Amino acid sequence: MAEGAETFIIINNVSKIFGGSYVLRDVSATIHTGEILGLIGRSGAGKSVLINMLRGTEEYRPDSGSVIYRFNSCNTCGRLELPFPGKECGRCGAEMEVVEVDFWALDEDDPMRSAIHRRIAIMLQRTFALFGDMSVIENIFEALGPDLDDKRKVDRALELLDMVNLQHRVTHIARDLSGGEKQRCVLARQLARDPLFFLADEPTGTLDPQTADVVHKTLVKAVKDSGMAMVVTSHWPKAINSMADTAIWLESGEMMKVGAPEDVTDEFMVGFEPNVEEKVDIGQPLVRMEDVKKYFYSYARGVVKAVDGVTLDIGEKEIVGLVGLSGAGKTTLSRMIAGLNVASDGQLCVRVGDDWVDMSVTGPEGRGRATQYIGILHQEFTLYPFDTVLQNLTVCIGINLPAELAKMKAIQTLLAVGFTRLQVDRMLYAYPETLSVGEKQRIALAQVLIREPRLVILDEPTGTMDPITKLSVAKSVLHARKELGETFLIVSHDMDFVINCCDRAVFMKDGKMVAVGKPEEIVPHLTEKEAKVMLEGGAEE
Repeated sequence: MAEGAETFIIINNVSKIFGGSYVLRDVSATIHTGEILGLIGRSGAGKSVLINMLRGTEEYRPDSGSVIYRFNSCNTCGRLELPFPGKECGRCGAEMEVVEVDFWALDEDDPMRSAIHRRIAIMLQRTFALFGDMSVIENIFEALGPDLDDKRKVDRALELLDMVNLQHRVTHIARDLSGGEKQRCVLARQLARDPLFFLADEPTGTLDPQTADVVHKTLVKAVKDSGMAMVVTSHWPKAINSMADTAIWLESGEMMKVGAPEDVTDEFMVGFEPNVEEKVDIGQPLVRMEDVKKYFYSYARGVVKAVDGVTLDIGEKEIVGLVGLSGAGKTTLSRMIAGLNVASDGQLCVRVGDDWVDMSVTGPEGRGRATQYIGILHQEFTLYPFDTVLQNLTVCIGINLPAELAKMKAIQTLLAVGFTRLQVDRMLYAYPETLSVGEKQRIALAQVLIREPRLVILDEPTGTMDPITKLSVAKSVLHARKELGETFLIVSHDMDFVINCCDRAVFMKDGKMVAVGKPEEIVPHLTEKEAKVMLEGGAEE
């Protein structure tokens, strides 16, 4: 605790039950002014539940326990400030007194409850609360409110945009920003509200590491400069270590460890070693490529050689990783294998039974014979939110089978991607919103597998997952290969995942194959920059 810090928030043995199961059980913590509390845990650990409880979202009212806020309260104008004794109100200059408020004991229409809400800012992963038709600076003006005169409003808006490294996008329309830029604009808007308490729920989970680092530093500086308190959640140890003063490891809603961030995250990371699956015999080639090329013309760049002379076979039941930085050609090559693009030159064939299908030939007797046996899981997959897992695996994707047979097939497929029978029984009639990120990813994989493909293409299947969830997805792929005899092509820049999952890796650069071999044999071929991005989580320039 920093010198001069005051106790601000007391979380006292809070518990929450959803669907008859605890999602939080007896969680306690004390948060001081100028302090960042980090919450780490895998998907579904209860981090977001606690964040929403602290925010005061009614659906997350604790079933037991309390959340106590300590504020300086102005009896004249009702303003709330940080709980430093002897301070005068920043709005009207009247004397203030420190009060303790049990938030969840307040009536819904209590003015104190509304006053607390106004001083809490929240930043959510993948949620861009912006006015899309307004410019960036107009979005900041709107958040600043009507109390500032025009000059002070402009000065403060520019200061905030400079803090989040967005000063070069002042006049851009918000909807035209990139995802990372939108997230930084959201951060600036939240800071414009002059919060006393900042809740950041996976605030950088979808950002590239370089942008994430900017956001982390901005949040830390805002806390230290203003004295406000913050709770930040992440499944990445690096984020917690770089931001938090104290950390809590949550697992299935329970506190596993509390302490210094490095101590907590080190213990959280124990046991991440993947289990070695039984060796699977690789069969005859299923995909065959000879000197495959894909060129296209760009007005600005001239002839672009997206894929430039690739020769490769993929064996039946083999798991092959296509790795490389953005623009290496791996996505273009995977789309040609899937039949979505046609090669400019060379030959690409996929075996159906004993026949080789030329993927450059259109129509049902051409590549149409093969594409019906190729399944694709895109990076931005979507489950139908208002349908159960069973419906997502059957009705929603048009499985034309009697209901009981469709259910049996859904169960078999969920077991094949590594769920236990107990987990299948729990989730079969559950809705996607009740599942963790890793569970939804594996159900999306089951959606592909239930169609009985021979070849499955996974496009960046791990995204920004935490290490434990990544490992569960890797095991699901290995398990599906073993149980269903599937062949997998995995497009990824995540070498850790590829090493844990793939039999071979193909390293691509500028459209060419640079190296082919066991994944660990690819690593020496990486440049320092490539290793930073693909192994250490660095940013592409």
